[in-house]
Amino acid sequence: MLLSKIRTIQFARRHIGPNPATQTEMAKSLGFQSLNELIAAVIPPSIRITRPLAIGEGREEHDVLGELKTMAAKNLPCRSLIGMGYYGMITPPVILRNILENPGWYTAYTPYQAEIAQGRLEALLNFQTMVIDLTGMEIANASLLDEATAAAEAMAMFHAIKGSREKGTFFVSSSCHPQNIEVVKTRAWAQGLKVVVGDHATFKFSGDVFGALLQYPATDGAVEDHESFCTKAHEAGVLVAVATDLLSLALLKPPGEFGADAAVGSTQRFGVSPGYGGPHAAFFATRDEYKRHMPGRLIGVSVDSTGATALRMALQTREQHIRREKATSNICTAQVLLAVMAGMYAVYHGPVGIRTIAERIHALAGILAAGTRKLGHSIGNPDFFDTLHIFPRPGTTSAIHFAAAAAKLNFRHFQDGSIGLSLDELTDLEEIDSILKVFAAGKTVAADSLLHEGNEYNGILKRTSLYLQHPVFNRYHSETEMLRYMHSLEMRDLALNVSMIPLGSCTMKLNATSEMLPVTWENLAGIHPFVPKEQAAGYSQMFGQLEKWLKDITGFAAISLQPNAGAQGEFTGLLVIRAFHASRGQTNRTVCLIPSSAHGTNPASAVMAGMDVVVVQCDEAGNIDIGDLTAKARQNADRLAALMVTYPSTHGVFEESIKEICEIVHRFGGQVYMDGANMNAQVGLCRPAEIGADVCHLNLHKTFCIPHGGGGPGAGPIGVASHLAGFLPTHPVISVNGDKGIGPVAAAPWGSAGILAISWAYIALMGSDGLTEATKVAILNANYMAERLKDHFPILYRGARGHVAHEFIVDLRPFKGTAEVEAEDVAKRLMDYGFHAPTVSFPVAGTLMIEPTESESKEELDRFCDALISIREEIREIEEGKADRHSNVLKNAPHTAVMVAGDSWTMPYAREKAAFPTPYVRSHKFWPAVGRINNVYGDRNLVCACPPVEDYAEKS
Repeated sequence: MLLSKIRTIQFARRHIGPNPATQTEMAKSLGFQSLNELIAAVIPPSIRITRPLAIGEGREEHDVLGELKTMAAKNLPCRSLIGMGYYGMITPPVILRNILENPGWYTAYTPYQAEIAQGRLEALLNFQTMVIDLTGMEIANASLLDEATAAAEAMAMFHAIKGSREKGTFFVSSSCHPQNIEVVKTRAWAQGLKVVVGDHATFKFSGDVFGALLQYPATDGAVEDHESFCTKAHEAGVLVAVATDLLSLALLKPPGEFGADAAVGSTQRFGVSPGYGGPHAAFFATRDEYKRHMPGRLIGVSVDSTGATALRMALQTREQHIRREKATSNICTAQVLLAVMAGMYAVYHGPVGIRTIAERIHALAGILAAGTRKLGHSIGNPDFFDTLHIFPRPGTTSAIHFAAAAAKLNFRHFQDGSIGLSLDELTDLEEIDSILKVFAAGKTVAADSLLHEGNEYNGILKRTSLYLQHPVFNRYHSETEMLRYMHSLEMRDLALNVSMIPLGSCTMKLNATSEMLPVTWENLAGIHPFVPKEQAAGYSQMFGQLEKWLKDITGFAAISLQPNAGAQGEFTGLLVIRAFHASRGQTNRTVCLIPSSAHGTNPASAVMAGMDVVVVQCDEAGNIDIGDLTAKARQNADRLAALMVTYPSTHGVFEESIKEICEIVHRFGGQVYMDGANMNAQVGLCRPAEIGADVCHLNLHKTFCIPHGGGGPGAGPIGVASHLAGFLPTHPVISVNGDKGIGPVAAAPWGSAGILAISWAYIALMGSDGLTEATKVAILNANYMAERLKDHFPILYRGARGHVAHEFIVDLRPFKGTAEVEAEDVAKRLMDYGFHAPTVSFPVAGTLMIEPTESESKEELDRFCDALISIREEIREIEEGKADRHSNVLKNAPHTAVMVAGDSWTMPYAREKAAFPTPYVRSHKFWPAVGRINNVYGDRNLVCACPPVEDYAEKS
């Protein structure tokens, strides 16, 4: 029994920072005799869980990994040549080990504090430059979720550019990948747009068509010249997006050179495994004139306080946290870690290497085409890059199917009996021989007899323009240089391997090594998302168990794992609600009530889902104003679709009236959507479904330990009540959910399946008791910090019994008047103390929102509190006239090593005070890479690709 107990608690003890004795000590400092006594005072009794979690006991890491390996082994090791946007590839080991498997990269946060994110920003600038060069477009963003959602974003951008009050029609070529077509249809349905799918060669533009989507090369591999289509479209006032294969553009004329207005696609084959669907970094490139309409994050070049070159996220006023319902899109849709990998793949190979890979694949495709013709079959696409559309000779189709299965080869099978075959970086002559044997049907052809057929691409669209000419893509081609380059960038970033990142609402908690290991296992990472279901039995088992656990945690009847980001989960949940109302003949229900304190993603998601946002005010205590809610629900009773509510609230409070809030919305015919960003304060203590929610998205990439990755990968599945279960998203290629479901919201049937093993492992390791204790300690840590800081800073909101939830807001607004110090000054000064700032000016301008999570130890909490208290004393020096109001350690922060060690020091305070404000920093100094960045300069002088080296030299 004792041995069993030790094994049960072992992992939870490593995940949770404070040990039991320390937890009691911290609780006593708050006036409670135990952790449970604190929790009883924080959580309203009316919402406490009605039954404990039924997940079972937590297990040892070795045991859980062993079970997961057994599960993964059920995925059959077949070779997939299905294509459709997913390919085999080779991740250079130096990138695998030093990026994907490196916590210095995968535990970083979104680069809102650019001075301590310069490495990641440079890697993303490389990514943007790579995309701009290969697509021939003028500007590119720093990644989106997947190719299909990027195509939908192109449609939305074109509609916004046209600015027509009429909804209009979007044309989609039938030669697009089926998942691209259907995701575009889903988005169009939400927006009230009409989608026409047809033959682009014969399509006639009518007056209400505002945009079009082409696939290049086509889904069957055909390479066609689309210049005349683009010309006709532009003559009709229509904008054209091209979904394209980035690797093909090493050989083919890029979209920007034949008239495309936007180019979208996936960078998966640039060193990122298929992962049964994701995550992968999509790209979005367009013309410079559309930059303010472009979705996603954009990295730009600026200067710091010394005039040195510095990078930052540009044009952030497009973002939903600022523009809310007027944002260009629901912009929390990046895949930073995967974009970094793809950009590094281009750095590693350079233009010569990328072209060589593309030429080799095309040459092998030429050999295979010649071989299949010799075997009596015909090729449907005479001009191709890597994909052949094969029409078997009569009477051989069944034999080919059986032979392929026996050889463990997956092909694409069209409804007319023809076959698609996509070659990739893994293909070699031996594989070509295996394929030819499948197609032999009594004949024999050897691949090595056809080597003369493996020629370079000389089709009608041969590329002549150069790409990847910047030095960064032509310098680091030895592993030594590549390793040092990536390490130099890592050292310019602050991630969780340096110090805590206490960002409110983002739950930057431990991503345990044992949870991360399965991500790179070949029988999980190497699976194509469209293989027959029986070949992914291990994934199916894992999905089933994960869904069962999530249903237990939330109380919901059904789960969809398809949404591949938290904001995407919001969008999906709202579409499910719309479909439910439509099924009852209530298509008029389109009003979404959203509290003024809500995440900016909420109103942006609501608008994207075709809803009309009505803001509900909060009272002085930060709670939803019940009177205002009731009045607006009644006023919109005939049109009320939903309320979006975050719980605990974004103000860091368990609102006592949450059940009443849900009842009011239900009374007037609406559904309750709960934003699960703060689920880290609910797991094991209360359930969204029992509180009254009908839908909730879960940030698996936060509460359930998938790493932030610098702004992605993400996963945002939704849970729904039983009456909504039939409306969960479907998929056109692999059957998921029922025939009443909404269309797909992501390119793959289970979204970012490749990282779901992380959350599966976390839940299995923690078990019921460990998960519940983690939630309690997250609340304990927040209350402990609030108590320590309350005598130095105002704590803005507290619950009815005087406590905060798992996060809290420190009010810095008074210092604007007393010392001319603003929240940004404190955020930048924290860098000198070795910390990333909490969430700045959200949800209340001029404040910091702090969330410590359960993974941080008391020592780290104290160190952060000490830093803030020290900064308070620095503010006091300004207030008392001991420090200059305009030139002080806060206004000039952060201080770089170059500034401090330079020959000239003109600051009215000592260098030591600037750089080493605490004894800890003397022995554990993290130096900000640049001084405070000039945001205005960067937006006024927008540069979003790698500048020439001379430009860097001039500014340095």
